[in-house]
Amino acid sequence: MRERARLAAIQYSEFVILSSWRIKNKTMNIQRLRQRLVLLGLTFLGSACLALVCLPAFAEDVPEALRPPKGTTTAIVVFEDLQCPQCGRVAPLLAAASRTYKIPLVQHDFPLPMHNWSFEAAVLARYFDTHSKELGNEFRDTVFAHQMEINPQNLRGFADKFAGDHKTGVPFVVDPDGKLAGLVKADKDLGMSLHIDHTPTIWVVTNKHSDKPFVEVTDTSKLYLLIDEMKKE
Repeated sequence: MRERARLAAIQYSEFVILSSWRIKNKTMNIQRLRQRLVLLGLTFLGSACLALVCLPAFAEDVPEALRPPKGTTTAIVVFEDLQCPQCGRVAPLLAAASRTYKIPLVQHDFPLPMHNWSFEAAVLARYFDTHSKELGNEFRDTVFAHQMEINPQNLRGFADKFAGDHKTGVPFVVDPDGKLAGLVKADKDLGMSLHIDHTPTIWVVTNKHSDKPFVEVTDTSKLYLLIDEMKKE
């Protein structure tokens, strides 16, 4: 019985490792694996079993979204909702950290279903991205700063005023072929694949540490400390 359990553990561990190698954008959840091993009655194997699967993450195992942009070593990644109050509160902090450390701030759309204008605002931000990424990000920052004033009825007027202030305009039909909405939905799907369930979800990511290539920022007061740690060689 003990030998059968040992062989089952090895087979299961090999399956997990091989799956993590073969399936892109997936990471191994050790806690879930530990629970599975307990259910299989294999806890007596202890560290000997877990040692087989608690291997450092290989570069190909890290989801693309949790890697720094090419040409950089460290970045901040955030999935955000333009109508989310906490997203609005932390946006200046993330921007300041990006400037202070001279690292990219990679922003992804994750509009939540309970918010009634965030998806349309994300589409408008994508429209301004077509002029320049800087203009799109400035629109996002402006939306965050004026969240309490915006509603579904005045969002378009808000965007028109922003456009006028920046010597450009917004067409009557912003997204005639649905491409911009498709980009927002693709970001949302990406977040779902990473099991995101709240906004903002923030990571500091690096390619300097194969054993810990990304860490979620659960306490924004420690953002700078985490960046310092991840930037260490």
